[in-house]
Amino acid sequence: MLAGPVKVDPRVLQAMSRAVINHRGSEFRKVNKDVHDGLKYVFQTQGEVAAISGSGTAGLEAVISSLLRKGDRVLTLVNGKFSERGYELSRLFANPTQMEFEWGKAMDVPRVAAELEKGEYRALTVCHNETSTAVTNPLKEIAALCRKYDVLCLVDGITSVGGIECRPDEWGLDAVVLGSQKCIAAPAGLAGVMVSKKAYGQLHEETSYYLNLKAHIDALRDEEDTPYTPSIPLFFAVREALRLLKEEGLENRIKRTAKLADACRAAADALGLALYPDLAVASNTVTAIRYPPGIDDSAFRKKLLGEHNVVVAGGQGSIKGKIFRIGHMGICSMEDMRATWAAIEAVLADLGHKAKRGAAVEAVQART
Repeated sequence: MLAGPVKVDPRVLQAMSRAVINHRGSEFRKVNKDVHDGLKYVFQTQGEVAAISGSGTAGLEAVISSLLRKGDRVLTLVNGKFSERGYELSRLFANPTQMEFEWGKAMDVPRVAAELEKGEYRALTVCHNETSTAVTNPLKEIAALCRKYDVLCLVDGITSVGGIECRPDEWGLDAVVLGSQKCIAAPAGLAGVMVSKKAYGQLHEETSYYLNLKAHIDALRDEEDTPYTPSIPLFFAVREALRLLKEEGLENRIKRTAKLADACRAAADALGLALYPDLAVASNTVTAIRYPPGIDDSAFRKKLLGEHNVVVAGGQGSIKGKIFRIGHMGICSMEDMRATWAAIEAVLADLGHKAKRGAAVEAVQART
């Protein structure tokens, strides 16, 4: 029950197990074509897309290195561990200014507007869904500001695309990155990237070699190919995962993910557990929960795994040891949620937390 890597459907695992084929042959070009079309679907875009053998961070680096140049002013919005990456990458290729917000709280959109109004920025980076704190940031509103001030909007959508509403074309996003091991429920190791027509026209090729985003886009679109050797089994897996997503329907998956999030939050409340983030900004793909007094993070998660075979994530950075996080994206089911909370109830009780036994599972069941 991590926020990635997530559970993978047997169909996806089986697709990975087939024989390796020539990645420059006609059979693999068909795979590439299917991945291209599947990415266009999950991004819901008429823009350009690329599939890069590498994690989501490789996709982010491809975007930033291919769009920004030394001296470009970049506003990087940070309210958690993963949004810091936008700043760290921008330092390598541009001139970033970091705007920090309190972890677990909503971003101050007027404050962003006031900074952009200065007219000094070429781009802005934002993490749509900050997994470290289980917060979904106001991407639509921030993107509107980027359009108003003619600033490129560069988005880490690694744990949002395919699980939370994200409309790149409608909202005016210039680049968005997803990770294969998150909402599309494939194994880790492939980054999907979309760029707007406007951003595509601004891609340059002087900074990166392997992560040259234009080379990846052009090869996939024009030749059904990749510029360098791809991870062949991962392309098979991602194609199958995208097929499964389309069979379910993107809107249906987003609704199902929201239902799982509601059940998870209700279960926590039933045991007297508090969310880490403000409810108004709580993510639908991952839930962060504060430990009750007296519960040790290491003991809790070790017991949960050893006795119940359930894996959840701990906190990061300044909130390490203070929270645990439950992922509920991709093909996670309500039965997974029931089993998880049955285990959490048992472990918390064993560690001395007082709550009505069965209350969390009842709360999940009520939302099935």
